[in-house]
Amino acid sequence: MTKSILITGCSTGIGYYCAKALHDGGFRVVASVRNPQHLARFEEIGIPCIILDLADDASIKQGFDEAVALCDGKLDALFNNGAYGQPGAVEDLPTDVLRAQFETNLFGWHTLTCLAVAHMRAHGGDSRIIQNSSVLGLVALPYRGAYNASKFALEGLTDTLRMELNGSNVQISLIEPGPIVSEFRRNARLAFEQHIEIANSAHKTEYEAQLTRLNAQSTPQKFTLGPEAVYEKLLHALTAKRAKPRYYVTFPTYLMGYLKRLLSSAWLDKVLLKNR
Repeated sequence: MTKSILITGCSTGIGYYCAKALHDGGFRVVASVRNPQHLARFEEIGIPCIILDLADDASIKQGFDEAVALCDGKLDALFNNGAYGQPGAVEDLPTDVLRAQFETNLFGWHTLTCLAVAHMRAHGGDSRIIQNSSVLGLVALPYRGAYNASKFALEGLTDTLRMELNGSNVQISLIEPGPIVSEFRRNARLAFEQHIEIANSAHKTEYEAQLTRLNAQSTPQKFTLGPEAVYEKLLHALTAKRAKPRYYVTFPTYLMGYLKRLLSSAWLDKVLLKNR
């Protein structure tokens, strides 16, 4: 039987690659994007695509209903992927900006996940929900406080959900990438410039260095992998008889997961501050 899956955040990067790869591999894929301008590229490759804004509950509900209809009434899997990173020192983050980060990266995912769980329980069969987290859901880095917090919260909420769904027909997994080739850095730069007051900040010098790094689009971070590395983990989470609770992607994720278990908080801080 062909498995059906809804994937969020498919405009570019991980979402686009995984939607196309799963479609080519025989899955019944429904992609979702926030910007209607990105619908055309999916029409060209024959993948149904819907509008779904993770910061809008009405859009999430409507998008989910459309996805289910496109799958003839039964959705087997959900890959929560749509997210963005809001840079800035914690003391410079307006509360509304932090709230917006959580609205897209956590609350929207929660709304969509709850819809999916209810649907999957009602329709039975082997069902999967996969959350695309981050190495920054394992460890924190300076000037990524909003994104760190959203991913730390996602990890806790997903771990709890996984235990609560134990014994049901729904399996839950987290994928934890490190640096992956995508539009993430460009979008982070735009969010940084839009919401953070740089000129009068105590962190002005560091911010200028951050902007230089964010603007260096042609220079990927060390250990950066392509989106196919995430796809390999996603495919296992979708097809294995027993999906893993967590899938690390990229060397930094494996390293940070190991160091977090090995080092004290003080020593881990030293390592992270030196290699930020």
